[in-house]
Amino acid sequence: MTSPGDPLDMDLLDRAEAAVRLSATDPRLALAEARAVLDLAGWPGPAGAYGEAASVALRATALAARELGDLELAGERLEEAIAAGREFPRRVAQARMSLVTVRAQLGDPEGGLRLAELAERDLSGADLARLGVQRSVALILLGRHEEAVRHCDRAIGLLDDDPRFRAGGLLNRGLAHTYLERYGEAEADLAECARVARSAGLDHVAMLAEGNLPFLAARRGDIAAAFARYRAAETTLFGFPERLAVMRTDFAEALLAARLTGEARTLLEQAVPELAAAGAQAAVPGARLLLAQAALLAGDAALAASTARTALAELDAQGRTAWLPLAREVVLRARLAEASTPPAAPAHEAAGAESLVTDLITCADALATCGWPGASAALRLTAAAAAVRLGAITHARTQLDRAAAATRPLVRWHAVAMRHRLDGDLDRALEAAARGIEAVHAPGGDANRRDGDAGPRERGAARDMAQDTARDAAQDAELRVHAARPAEDLAALGLEIALDRARRTGDARTVLDWAERWRAVVRGAPAPASAPPGVPPAGSGLLVEFVRRGDDLFAVTAGARGCALRSLGSYQAAVEATVRIRYGLRRRAMLDTLRDTSRDTLRDPGHVTAPETLRDTSPGADALSGAVDEGIARELCALDHVLLSGPGTLTSAGSTPGGPVTVVPTGALCTLPWPLLPSLRGRPVSVAADATAWLAPRRGSAGAPLVLSLAGPGLDHAAAEADMVAAAHARGRRVGATRTEVLRAIERADVLHVAAHGMFSPRGPMLSQITLDDGPLMAYDLLAARRIPRLVVLSACDAGMAHAPVDGAALGLAGAFLDSAARNGDAACVVAGVVPVRDDEAPALMTLFHTLLAEGRSPAEALARAAEKTAVPGFVCFGAGDEPFAAG
Repeated sequence: MTSPGDPLDMDLLDRAEAAVRLSATDPRLALAEARAVLDLAGWPGPAGAYGEAASVALRATALAARELGDLELAGERLEEAIAAGREFPRRVAQARMSLVTVRAQLGDPEGGLRLAELAERDLSGADLARLGVQRSVALILLGRHEEAVRHCDRAIGLLDDDPRFRAGGLLNRGLAHTYLERYGEAEADLAECARVARSAGLDHVAMLAEGNLPFLAARRGDIAAAFARYRAAETTLFGFPERLAVMRTDFAEALLAARLTGEARTLLEQAVPELAAAGAQAAVPGARLLLAQAALLAGDAALAASTARTALAELDAQGRTAWLPLAREVVLRARLAEASTPPAAPAHEAAGAESLVTDLITCADALATCGWPGASAALRLTAAAAAVRLGAITHARTQLDRAAAATRPLVRWHAVAMRHRLDGDLDRALEAAARGIEAVHAPGGDANRRDGDAGPRERGAARDMAQDTARDAAQDAELRVHAARPAEDLAALGLEIALDRARRTGDARTVLDWAERWRAVVRGAPAPASAPPGVPPAGSGLLVEFVRRGDDLFAVTAGARGCALRSLGSYQAAVEATVRIRYGLRRRAMLDTLRDTSRDTLRDPGHVTAPETLRDTSPGADALSGAVDEGIARELCALDHVLLSGPGTLTSAGSTPGGPVTVVPTGALCTLPWPLLPSLRGRPVSVAADATAWLAPRRGSAGAPLVLSLAGPGLDHAAAEADMVAAAHARGRRVGATRTEVLRAIERADVLHVAAHGMFSPRGPMLSQITLDDGPLMAYDLLAARRIPRLVVLSACDAGMAHAPVDGAALGLAGAFLDSAARNGDAACVVAGVVPVRDDEAPALMTLFHTLLAEGRSPAEALARAAEKTAVPGFVCFGAGDEPFAAG
């Protein structure tokens, strides 16, 4: 036991406190200094020997370990600090204060709050304010964001002399404001946190603030800024794997809400193992649960189920009972996705389906009990639909009655629509579905409501639902661990009902109306209020919109004779034919490349064909003017018969021979090279995400357009092609192939022509890119553009490839251009390749295309004529392709 005023004790105590301060700026040096203090203090040694200095030094080692990402070591050292300082209440309280955050991040935020209550009794002044900052961490993890803001408010004003904790308070308050959707306040707090931290040399705290900017941007819906900020934050956090993983998890959560499933899944597959390696037990189950949701949205039910079961076990082991129903829900939805109970199913399969319905209802009850009312109501709708398929109408009605009592109008009207459908009153069912969707966009409707729909979102920790049910209403209804957005579910139900009704009445216009509603809801746009007219706007030609119900594929046509509905058979069969056609075209291009023995004749540098796929190959008959071989021609003719010619799709609505056609595909059919189908060959074909441009009045030409062209690196013929484009137009010229120049050209040009390598990313379509001189132009970069050219020509391989997680939301390079234009209130057109294009073939096609364009042809007509005359296949006109761009 040291005596008061012992010089050695005082010196050690000063050095230990200096190590505490140093832990924030140089944790490794702080560790060395704290260990030196502990050695001089003889720790571990006789009880009480230099106990105060040892307690502070142990706290310094814990804080340093926390900064270096070792949460478990930090927790152990803080427990030792509490034991070493047992005769010094203030030191024990300080160690407990530091343990609040560590305990919370290790998966026990409630335990962290209990430690805060113990520490509070022996702290005062600035230490009490610091405790408020630490307490806010646990409160945020528990979803108690308003309380977290209040604690930070009180603390920040008292910590002007402590930049470390002041920055921490600003950081935590910024996160709480983000969850409360106070985005302006959140951004201000994070910016001030970064400024305070940088000026104090706390670079890692500044990085944390900047690392939360992608999450904030994605939560507020600015996906382009979110990706840009993520790219910057990823670089700064590269040496801090645990913090980088947390940032990726938060960003992925917001991307899932934006339906960017592939991008979110890619981030989560990186984050989960990094969090586990760092020992961040609190964050791992939440990240894993998000990964299960992403897998379910991507259609990988097996992975979703196994991942959710692991998360369930982890949550259970941590005693986080309130979150267990969410994990069980994902497991059950995965089982439902894999289940098959046709009328002739074996008895054991029917029994399994009945058991699944029972499990769904039980889980819905548990969700309600644990404070997730919106999740519970949505799952009751799912259980009711499954019960209807089994013929268990009584069970279905019971669940619909309970869902109809939900506070949220969207869920309530969904239940009402399902009840009317059960009663056979399809008109009233459609009316109820329409009212539910209208409530989403009505002032004060679901888009602006906070009425207890979804429960809290997790940043890797549990919460006490019993204490916080009232606060559940403040959470974002779109950021929940579910399989689909409720508005999309309701729009899909409306489309199903419209199809049922059309079978009775032949009313194809209502089907088209609901198909457009569905696509609008997916994009987050207000749904059209009424059915489209029977006669299209002048010059718009024929519309063919494909819709599906399960595996049943339908085509709705609209033209001079009104609307018609045709049943086309199996959607999956059409998808498989599309895959075979695309494979055949890629194989044909690679064979031509090998014959030419050229190393750079494809604008697809990353594509590799295995040698065994090249055996026993020979050119087929010249079935399509030399553009494709006989095998591909047979596949195209067969698919054309299914989709267009066989059921009389093109003739049913008054199609003019050779006239323009707008195709609105569904699902994977968006990747089909539509102009190669025999019924469409030589016709102006536009492939669109919806019928908006087809329904709009024609704009016509407005004089000579400003045409800008560029040539990317690594292509022999790109520069000549770009020069040709510039020469073909009265106001044409070249621009540089740098990111800055291209982004500037995008906002200036009427027509932009890009001759460059393109890469489509199927796992994350918004990560698709075009290669430029100074790096890639990413698909997400386009979302920030204030203006999009009316016509963009992507003379690059696979630039037109897209992934459509849901109809109306085709993603990729072409989709990003079109989506940006639509958000700015404009209609645009993108001409892009959906299969490999030979570098020496592209200039021939593009020369004729731009010549026809300059003569006053529409992009769709110019492409059709150019493709037919040059026999260069694979380019598709996306969007509003039937309007001319020059006076001619």
